Amino acid sequence: MKVLFVASEAYPLVKTGGLGDVACSLPLALHEAGAEMRLLLPGYRDLLNKLGEVRILGWLELWGMGRTHSVRILESRHPAYPFPLWVVDCQALFDRPGNPYLQPNGHDWADNAERFTVFARAAVEMARDALQIGWAADVVHAHDWQTGLVPAFMDTLTKRPRSIFTIHNMAYGGHFSRGDFTTLHLPDYWWSADGVEFYGGLSMLKAGIVYADAVTTVSPTYAYEICTPAFGYGMDGLLKSRSYKLHGILNGIDTAIWNPATDANLAAGYSSEAIQPGKGRNKAALLQRFGVADPSPYLQLPLLGTVGRLVEQKGVDLILHAIPDLLASTDARFVLIGAGHRHFEQRLRELAAQYPNRVFVYIGYDEQLAHLLEAGSDMFLMPSRFEPCGLNQMYSLRYGTPPVVLYTGGLADTVVNASHPHLQDGSANGFVFYEPTSRALKAAILRALDCFLHPETWQQLQMTGMQQDFGWEHSAAKYLNLYQHQT
Repeated sequence: MKVLFVASEAYPLVKTGGLGDVACSLPLALHEAGAEMRLLLPGYRDLLNKLGEVRILGWLELWGMGRTHSVRILESRHPAYPFPLWVVDCQALFDRPGNPYLQPNGHDWADNAERFTVFARAAVEMARDALQIGWAADVVHAHDWQTGLVPAFMDTLTKRPRSIFTIHNMAYGGHFSRGDFTTLHLPDYWWSADGVEFYGGLSMLKAGIVYADAVTTVSPTYAYEICTPAFGYGMDGLLKSRSYKLHGILNGIDTAIWNPATDANLAAGYSSEAIQPGKGRNKAALLQRFGVADPSPYLQLPLLGTVGRLVEQKGVDLILHAIPDLLASTDARFVLIGAGHRHFEQRLRELAAQYPNRVFVYIGYDEQLAHLLEAGSDMFLMPSRFEPCGLNQMYSLRYGTPPVVLYTGGLADTVVNASHPHLQDGSANGFVFYEPTSRALKAAILRALDCFLHPETWQQLQMTGMQQDFGWEHSAAKYLNLYQHQT
């Protein structure tokens, strides 16, 4: 089976979030399962700089916003991938520094509608072997709003591959104006309530939902949630009407990269059979990274960590409100890595300055430090208000760092609350709270801190999480069934 995997980012070439991780690890799992893969990406400047030798497969003339673009299609290899990478090289649209979607001032690139329309047109041409290189796709798997027009363009073909569209986050709808729709030369019949029109504008996310043969999202619970007004961002009715083709398939993680026994980012390796002393050495190394010259007095005290975007969706405000009371009433320490809204960044800096021996902060993102935090923390805080799947809770479980999470999306599908019945039957692996409030988060943390004082119970929690299988094998098999028209 020939599968064209179309995404706007893929680790390690370009990554802004979980989509980048999935666009790397899922194609690898599909390849291992026997699919013949091609990964198609936009030719961002930073991405091209990471490639080695490239060859030109050909040129495509593609309509953009009131103009045509002469687009080169490049093929390259990268050590992370055992199959060819295809790159849509259009300098006018993608040859620019920085974030793939945002200007340096944090606003969207003004021409995003054109950029990802041209990218979608290129994907369809490559899927149908317009360059006559002898490779036509049986299935095209597109991801998030940046590729939402791919299933729509494919629907215009007489003979076409099967199309799968995956929603990673409903919060980003790819919304543009009616004027953009017209200038992009999109088919007139698309402009209707049953097409791409959404409250008077164009939604590329809606296009993917409407025109794909199958729609997936990244956890079973999130598939249910997006059919409700609270999580559907105005498309819950549409998704309900398409429930016959909506599937929730839990994301996996790359268990080779995220393996505490072999992770080169760590100070010491460890496993579920021998958690200590390795995990303790990582805790010491993490504290030293934040300037603690002698971490030994703190190694028996609880260290709570978090990594993520500093935005309300991730519940960072809940953490900020809980920290002062927890510092006053417990001996816990906190280490936080992230970047986002400036007022959250500033509040973290203030807490770190006010409590220099108990609150440690890194503003930004550092992959090596993120791995060390997962290994060196005793607990991982992830109070997201919504979380389509979430990967950090799975990293934490694999690293013996029980997560504290809100019951939502993929967090609900992967974290089993340490209630008495779950502790008794051995299924508990973390701590769950059920209301998005600082008070509920604080109560869950206090439960976790109490459990931390009971070494046998705590070690059982750690082992349960570490021994779970969060690899891609099972989910990849579900995708292959979907590719083959099976449900």
